[in-house]
Amino acid sequence: MSPLYPLFLNLQGRFCIVVGGSEVAEGKIHELLDADAMVRVIAPAVTEQVAAWSQAGRLQWEPRSYISGDLSDAFLVVSVADPETNAQVFEEAETRRTFCNAVDDIEHCNWLCIRSSAPRSASDCDLDNRKESRFGTKIAQGIRRTVRGGIRSLGHETGRTSESPISG
Repeated sequence: MSPLYPLFLNLQGRFCIVVGGSEVAEGKIHELLDADAMVRVIAPAVTEQVAAWSQAGRLQWEPRSYISGDLSDAFLVVSVADPETNAQVFEEAETRRTFCNAVDDIEHCNWLCIRSSAPRSASDCDLDNRKESRFGTKIAQGIRRTVRGGIRSLGHETGRTSESPISG
């Protein structure tokens, strides 16, 4: 895997697609909704919660399988599907230069998802343990160091010190 560049994205009002409707997909969808993204879910079936969000108008659910062309307007896509579908989603995302994360399928990712998308302190920035074993301890430690350094830098810019943690 190539070296990674740490990045936090402002997804407010950006069009994001989730392929899949499982409980894992539900967690990713929840994070995207919390980030004020405009979310479309493409899955033949979804959890009760995802269906409820759709009925409440919080997201758009297309009750079908992924087809080529589904990513035409996407800024970011998360695929929580079988390996073949993840590969197809990734190929289209790469062609369109769209951020793509296929959950637990490192070969079909061009970005990684850190568990805490809006850290309040360095301790909040914890790489998902399943991914840590895949990416190796050195990469996980590097990500943590980078995030902690960014938080320290932000603290200096705002006049906060390590004794006064960054809060929401």
